[in-house]
Formats: sequence, structure tokens, C-alpha cells
Amino acid sequence: MNQMLHTRSAWESPLARPSTLPPPSGSLGELRDLAGRCHDCPLWKHATQTVFGKGPVHASMMLIGEQPGLQEDAIGEPFVGPAGALLDRALDESGLQRREMYLTNAVKHFKYELRGKRRLHKRANAAEQAICREWLAAELREVHPQRILALGAMAAQAFLGTTFQLTKSHGRWFKLAGGIDAMATWHPSSVLRSINRDTHDHRYQQLVDDLRAFAAGPPTY
Repeated sequence: MNQMLHTRSAWESPLARPSTLPPPSGSLGELRDLAGRCHDCPLWKHATQTVFGKGPVHASMMLIGEQPGLQEDAIGEPFVGPAGALLDRALDESGLQRREMYLTNAVKHFKYELRGKRRLHKRANAAEQAICREWLAAELREVHPQRILALGAMAAQAFLGTTFQLTKSHGRWFKLAGGIDAMATWHPSSVLRSINRDTHDHRYQQLVDDLRAFAAGPPTY
């Protein structure tokens, strides 16, 4: 990618783990087009397409997942397929609606390993995550949300540091740079991957409870 498209800004990023590249400039539409041609890390080589964020340009709430899965890669939108359906159910129970928020992922390309003919999700490594956060930083700058909900450990640690643990601190409010309020909770796919029904139901209820707290906003003193 042409590095002349990148620009440093006085904008204060809420990311605790910034990208190795400065965020590119442009509107969300322009950024989506640029991201569609991004070759800054190797993940683009095997993915079907870039999965950029979707939602209102100046949404007050932003939901950030980890990285695209198989169906997101095919459709080109975040939070589709079984994980997206579970998220929509949890949002409905919590009184939130998808159309009110900007949804995106920390990593924009599907990474996988082949098992026969099946493409199985594989976590992006630290270097790939660090490069791809240029797009997340740009989305944050353009949307400028008041509240951020990180879904899953990868997204949470991008904002809250590598020592953050979902099991101990999901549902808690944190104050980020620029005055943004942030919370982290379980990714819908981790609920789906629960080892038994009891774990699934417990983790799903925690997701719903955290979404309700996110909808209510941080306490005021």
C-alpha cells in the first residue's frame, strides 16, 4: 500500500496497543475502499475480501470484535452467520439494536488453516494484529464513539492492555484516552464454542448482562 496515504493526526487514539502504521486519512467510505486494497500484512493473500466496519458514521456506540470468520469472509460484513445471530438475540434481550451502533473487527481479514477442504479459523498473530490496527484506529477517529464495547480478548487487549482478563473484568467500565468509556465482554463465537450447555448458558447470560450495562452507560458520580 502507498504509505503516502497515511497521515499522523493530533487525534488521541484510545488504543492501548497502537498500530505499527499510523491510521490512513479519509472518510469512512474512502477508508473502506483503501482497506479493500490493503496489502500491509500477509492476511489478504488468502482471504476472499476485506471485512470493514458497518454502521452509522457518527454512532455514539461502537462494538469491536476480533477478526472475521468464514461467513464474514464470504459476505464481507462483520458479525454475520451463527455468531451474528447470537449477538442479535443478545442485543434484543438487552434493549439494543444493531442499527444504532458501528460494528467492526480488530482484524479485517479472515485467517484460517485447511483441514481437508474445510477452512478453520486461526487467530491472527501479534504482528498481523499490530499492522491491522491502523484501520481500527482510523475507524475510531472517524466515528469518534462515546462508548466502546470490545467483544473477545483480542479486541479487549487492544484497548485495555495485554494483562486484561475477560474472566475477571468483563462488564467493568474503563476510561480511555479522549474521554471514551469502554467495556469488554465475551465474543458471541466463544459462547457458541462453550464446552457444555451449562457453560454456554452462563456465558450467554453474562453477555446479555454486560450488554445491558453497556446500554445503560457508565455510572455518574
